[in-house]
Formats: sequence, C-alpha cells, structure tokens
Amino acid sequence: MSPLFGVSLPYLIIHPSLHSPDSFIATFSIAAQSPLHRPDLFSDLHCNRSDTMASGLSATPLKKINLVRIAHVSYKHKNIDEAKKFAEDFGFAQTAEVGKKTYYRGYGTEPFVICLEASNEDEFGGAAFVVESMEDLMQAAKTLPNECKASEIYDLSDAPGGGKCVTFYDPVDGFPFHLVYGQTPVEARDADFPIVRFNFPNEKNRGPNEFQRFKKRPAPVHKLGHFGMCVTDFAKCYDFYTKYFNFFPSELVHNDEGVNKTVFFRLNRGNDLVDHHCFFFFEGPKMHVHHSSFETHDFDTQVLGHDWLRHQGYKNCWGVGRHVMGSQIFDYWFDPSGFILEHYVDGDLLDMREPTHNTKAAPDNLHVWGPEVPATFLQ
Repeated sequence: MSPLFGVSLPYLIIHPSLHSPDSFIATFSIAAQSPLHRPDLFSDLHCNRSDTMASGLSATPLKKINLVRIAHVSYKHKNIDEAKKFAEDFGFAQTAEVGKKTYYRGYGTEPFVICLEASNEDEFGGAAFVVESMEDLMQAAKTLPNECKASEIYDLSDAPGGGKCVTFYDPVDGFPFHLVYGQTPVEARDADFPIVRFNFPNEKNRGPNEFQRFKKRPAPVHKLGHFGMCVTDFAKCYDFYTKYFNFFPSELVHNDEGVNKTVFFRLNRGNDLVDHHCFFFFEGPKMHVHHSSFETHDFDTQVLGHDWLRHQGYKNCWGVGRHVMGSQIFDYWFDPSGFILEHYVDGDLLDMREPTHNTKAAPDNLHVWGPEVPATFLQ
C-alpha cells in the first residue's frame, strides 16, 4: 500500500488513468467532527473553529495566525554545484549568493522563491509563508506550542528582500517551517514570452501569414505554488495546522474505512481568490518532503522546459499530465540530490464560497491524462 493517497501501487500502475466527474463529490456538513474521518469538518466558512485538538498540544481557542501566501522554500545539498546547475536549467534566476546560500527568484515580485545551501547532507530546509502583520509574527513567536520550538523574531539580513522571520518546527515530525513579514518586493521581469494565438477548428485567431515560433530554453519560473510533506500522524498534523493557521481544506482524501489520509490546504483569505492548494500532506511511515511546485507561464513554456531538462540529462519523475485535484498540468523532475520539483500551469483558483471536497482514494483521482503514475511518485 502506497502512503500517498492510500492507494495500492500495483493497482495504480496496471489500470489506466480515467477520470469521471462523479469521483468528485462536494459535500458540506454543519456537524463539527473529528478531522480523521471523511465528512466535512467545518460549518463556518471563515474557519473560526475552537474545538479541542486531538493531538493534545493545546485546547485553548486562539486567534489564527493569518498567512497571506507561500513565499519560498529552502534545500540543503551535498553537491551544491550540481544543484545550482539544475536550478538554472529548471528556470530559476540567481539573485544573490551569501556564504553557503544561493538565492533564486522567478519573474514575479517575490525577492526569492528558492534558497540552495551547501551542506554535508541533502536536506529539506522548510517552506516560508508571508504573514499578514507584525502582530501575526509576534503571535507565532509567543503562542505556538512548546513542541514547535518557535524562535524569536529575527532579521533576514542576508536574504534578498530583507524582512523579519520566525522559524518553528512541525510538532509531530520536526520539519522546519518559516513565517516572514516585511520583505521588499522586487520588480517583475519580462520573461519574453511570445504572444500565442490559437487557431481552433471554428475560431481562427492568427492573421494571414502569422506564425507560432518558440525558442528552446528552460521554462522560466513565475512563483512558488505549493509544497507537500509525508507526515507520520495525519490527525495530529491536521489538528495543529487548522487550529493555529488559516489553512482550509480544499480536498480531503479518505481510505476504504472512511479515514482521511491526505489533505490539500488552501488559505482562507475570504473573498480573495487563492490557489487550490499551497500546502498538502499525507500520512506515511517516514517523514519526508514530497515535492515543491513552481508555476510557469503556459503549456508551451512548460513543455519547452520539459524538453530542455530532458536534453540536459536530468531524470523525469512524472509528466507531462493533467491533475484532477487542482486541475494543474504537471511536470515533475528529480534534481541531482533526488528531490522532486514540479513545473505547473493552469491551476484552479478558489475563494471561501467553495466548500471542502471529500474524495475516496482511487487511481482516477490523481490525473485525467498523462503517463501512468510511477512508483517513485508514490513514496
């Protein structure tokens, strides 16, 4: 049994990927129930739950720490030169190098979207989220459970964009998690994308003697979209992140017994549109980062990037294909250290009018078209 989505690996490999809209069942319950089980968890679209945490970390109702967006991820590498080469081929743009750390940006306004650090071990260094206010940062430093070992507020003096940060550690599995505030945005860059006009059978959008022409190159990264973890206790992690932060489940995936084992979180930003998910996790025997995902421009850009990485000799993990949950067109690659990074395009945007979707784990829920799911993705 694979830990990801609780689906049997042989079943996933043997059966073709076919998606039926009926596999998506949107239900919404007004009953407050344990997050371990399948029925919907919230009656309040604004997530003002104050029920007791099953993990025992804290039962005191708290004002949630308000997250605005995901900002960047960090990785440590034994072979930093190979990691930096891959970063350039993946479509990141180096923006600073300070000591053992090299920072890369996309063509959006985040000062950086990934940091690579030379190290004696290959290790995930955590994801960072922007908080709404300095008060949120102070709240994180002072009120997170002792198990989180939250730092005091410290300056990001060497990082592009500056700002302030609090680092804490997941109270179940101990992976680092960063909260930032006050970073200075950078000016968006022109990534020199061609203007694409599609000619459909009954709608022709290019004029006479106009051509579609592209140049071979890496797929420029726009922003960090999401990251995912394998955790060892789904219920405790779910309790913690929904109690202390404005995470809201876009999707919950349950096993045959009706027990949730995977969640795709978006941020509760009220009427603002947000990505379908910015953080997901699933239960498995050993904690590890599953992947980090970066948005690029469009399908042509994505496939040009796929070909670029293939020609450079890197190992494809899975793709190109189209997901069901989130709808993204995906393309997953292994970096030289074995970490999985994804290019995605065309993801769903949601606001808080959309309730949680409950889905039973099944191969058809992973993708609607594309290659069969490889064993290496289901770990």
